[in-house]
Amino acid sequence: MSITPSNAAASRPTFRTTLIALALSLCGGAALADVPALSVSGNQVLIGGKPGSISGSSLYWSNTDWPGARFYNAGVVGWLKDDWKVKVVRAAMGVDEKGGYLEFREANKARVKAVVDAAIAKDMYVIIDWHSHYAHRYQNEAIAFFQEMARTYGNNKHVIYEIYNEPKDDVTWDANVRPYAQAVIGAIRAIDPDNLIIVGSPHWSQDADIASRNPISGYSNIAYTLHFYAGTHTQYLRDKASTAMNNGLALFVTEWGSVNADGNGGVNYPETNAWIDFMKKHNISNANWALDDAKEGSASLVPGASATGGWANWDLTESGKQARDTVRNWPSTPDVGCTTATVPATIQAEAYCQMSGVQLETTSDAGGGQNVGYIDSGDWMNYTVDVPSAGLYTVSYRVASQSGGGSISLERSGGSPVFGTMAVGATGGWQTWNTISHDVQLPAGKQSIGIAAKAGGFNLNWISIAAAGSGGQIALIQGEDYAAMSGVETEQTSDAGGGKNASHIDTGDWMSYTNAPVTIPESGTYTIEFRVASVGGGELSFEVAGGKPTYATVAIPATGGWQSWASVKKTVTLNAGSHSFGVYARQGGWNLNWIKVSKGAQ
Repeated sequence: MSITPSNAAASRPTFRTTLIALALSLCGGAALADVPALSVSGNQVLIGGKPGSISGSSLYWSNTDWPGARFYNAGVVGWLKDDWKVKVVRAAMGVDEKGGYLEFREANKARVKAVVDAAIAKDMYVIIDWHSHYAHRYQNEAIAFFQEMARTYGNNKHVIYEIYNEPKDDVTWDANVRPYAQAVIGAIRAIDPDNLIIVGSPHWSQDADIASRNPISGYSNIAYTLHFYAGTHTQYLRDKASTAMNNGLALFVTEWGSVNADGNGGVNYPETNAWIDFMKKHNISNANWALDDAKEGSASLVPGASATGGWANWDLTESGKQARDTVRNWPSTPDVGCTTATVPATIQAEAYCQMSGVQLETTSDAGGGQNVGYIDSGDWMNYTVDVPSAGLYTVSYRVASQSGGGSISLERSGGSPVFGTMAVGATGGWQTWNTISHDVQLPAGKQSIGIAAKAGGFNLNWISIAAAGSGGQIALIQGEDYAAMSGVETEQTSDAGGGKNASHIDTGDWMSYTNAPVTIPESGTYTIEFRVASVGGGELSFEVAGGKPTYATVAIPATGGWQSWASVKKTVTLNAGSHSFGVYARQGGWNLNWIKVSKGAQ
């Protein structure tokens, strides 16, 4: 949030013995319930290792003599927790503006610490925000500050470090933000090895997609800031955020408003609701701007409201009422007791970490117990798995369906990327069971995967994941699961396995699969197989995503129809390492279902 001085009037708690805990309890101290650790897995910020999100409030600039400074106290934090049901509070410490940290170092730091101490006591997450538009100019000061915060609070899972609030338009990612972030992160990690760190991006933290092209390297548990104001920022910014997530970045909305980007105007309810739906769908945690009584549309409180909480409804502005309602009704965080399945594994469908829409019922399938039933279109379940190494895996589903027509999407929790889709046919009844399988490419590591019903009308008893025994096959890329494309459409396929295929491919169209990198185990010869359908034939170029180099050109035969499928193969030489592939239509007039990569010449 931008403001100038002229409109400023605009546990891991440290170990405690049982005796000390009892003494605190007897003395009326806060219960030390602690909070689950935040961690980054792929494009998700996990809560206790599980998918989910938290919502809360950002305080206004901490600057001395600014309208937000008087709200930096335990009374406000406690009221936010108890009345607003805030899970995260943000201490926005002004740095280089008048009255900020550089001018009044100890006063601003004391305000931040008052908020952090209160949040820890109330078992809330707290963001320590270096609130500057030109933070890279003060790298040494930032390093000293965050190292002090890490030494003081690094043993508390509650604490999140936000090291660059909003780089302005004249700040670039590669030249300014990234090198600054690498240095500050390194300084924090020398003391605190694992608490979440959040990095801003240019254009007021709206260019996470640009950051995703050259992300922070060498450190774990790094998320990226996204800021939006619903009166100004619409679908185009959600598209940029989706690009960043598709490229593997985890996002955290440390600042959002229901009004205009300049902090004024009324609440834009349609766009605010669209943004809230987007954040919930993608498990994006967030903090609303701002808890203060400045004469701005974004302020949550009317001028003169109490500086210690206890606010009645009439003490809240229109945007304040909207923010309180959003935070109070945010979905609860996941059950951190959910089990992680280490692959190879068979996962009982009812052992989900989170779900939407499904119910459980007793199963008549072998082994008894329960199955997930009443699965309708749009329903989903999330599971946490630990994949030992990146590669091709066979995923099997135990399903029952009265009439068929269902479709399963296996995806990372939050919806992107999609690893594969599977059609569910009729099995003869709701308790007549059949096993269906497909091969998908999975990344290595602990991650949250989702089973989403693209089309409902089936029951699910279990899911099995095991390394694919496919005679040298190392990757299978679904044609429709591109990260980016030009000119291509998708349609339902009649090919084996069901799901969709890429279609209406004309000359000059292309697809990029940067969201499905393939690990080539060693340099050598590989067979690339394309599953195609065409009325009159065509030609494709198999290449690195982006166009260069080109590995091979492949003639596509006429197969007899748009859904008459055939496989064509091409032998190529690939170097060891991670590859992101692309397909370019040198001559159009064909459909693509999948691309298979296998070792050796076939």
